Amino acid sequence: MIKLQDLAFEPFIDQQQIEQSITKLSADLSIHFADKTPLFLAVLNGAFMFASEVAKRFEGAAEFSFIKVASYSGTESTEEVKELIGLQTKVTDRSVVILEDIVDTGNTVEFVNRYLRQLGCKNIKIATLFFKPEAYKKEITIDYIGITIPNRFIVGYGLDYNGLGRNLTDVYQLKTNNMTNLVLFGPPGAGKGTQAEVLKETYDLVHISTGDVFRFNIKNETALGMLAKSYIDKGQLVPDEVTIKMLNAEVDKNPEAKGFIFDGFPRTEAQADALAELLASKGTEVSAMVALEVDDEILVQRLLERGKTSGRADDADEKVIRNRIKVYYDETAILKEYYQKQDKYHGVDGVGSIEEITARLSAVINRL
Repeated sequence: MIKLQDLAFEPFIDQQQIEQSITKLSADLSIHFADKTPLFLAVLNGAFMFASEVAKRFEGAAEFSFIKVASYSGTESTEEVKELIGLQTKVTDRSVVILEDIVDTGNTVEFVNRYLRQLGCKNIKIATLFFKPEAYKKEITIDYIGITIPNRFIVGYGLDYNGLGRNLTDVYQLKTNNMTNLVLFGPPGAGKGTQAEVLKETYDLVHISTGDVFRFNIKNETALGMLAKSYIDKGQLVPDEVTIKMLNAEVDKNPEAKGFIFDGFPRTEAQADALAELLASKGTEVSAMVALEVDDEILVQRLLERGKTSGRADDADEKVIRNRIKVYYDETAILKEYYQKQDKYHGVDGVGSIEEITARLSAVINRL
């Protein structure tokens, strides 16, 4: 994943595939113009890399020239093509091949085609590295096509976003789903629940607590709730398949969500894989695992203090508390390594005021 200014882009087409397509396209041009001396007219700025590769591969005499036009602002076509640098080479009675980095709406090739004909050129062919048939609106034939792609905004290999990305040798597509999905962890007493509430309000995220989801489904006697209860009543663990179906239902309830905070899931590597598959099916992914880190002795004292008013038996027994903390670290050690391999693990100091801890968490999330 790369970021250009305010937008994220993900890998789409690698350099090897691009160069293979240019080799084939150049071979076709070499055959068609074997007994001619064509003028290759590259449309700047985007076609400079494509033109240089065609020049290396074309077998025969040829002349290269350039014309600079503009039709894009940001990620959208302005529908208005402007000539910025005109053609100085004579084209009357010449065979001209327009070299374009990408043809989408066709506005640019229409403009250049009309421009050449006004200068007296009658034999015009069009070659493009990338072609978007879904977006193409013109009647002009595109004679040579490197790679046909869906109607997506791409950068790299000459194509840019606000001037950036042209130098990339691979091509990246705009990441249209920029959801922030957090796996939130923290040992007992770390204040995870409090921070989850703050973060969901701050970033407009949906907080999904596995415990709450289970209780809701069981209380409302949903099909999944009754199935989960049948395992619980037998003293068995609820299968991951049932849990992930519950989470899927919760995600589907919030189609306009800007992201989710997953609390209490995953607990194992298999569950992490299942969550990744679930989010991938929605066109998104886990952005980060964020874990509150607090010294064990501080946790023990916090929970013993909380036990004085919470009424929870597991907050009043120091031995039980220490065991709960141990279980937490045993579980999260695997997941910490899992997300570290993806460069998605972020440990955050969980000691301090609620506001201080929130500020640290926000600093991590703001960088995602």
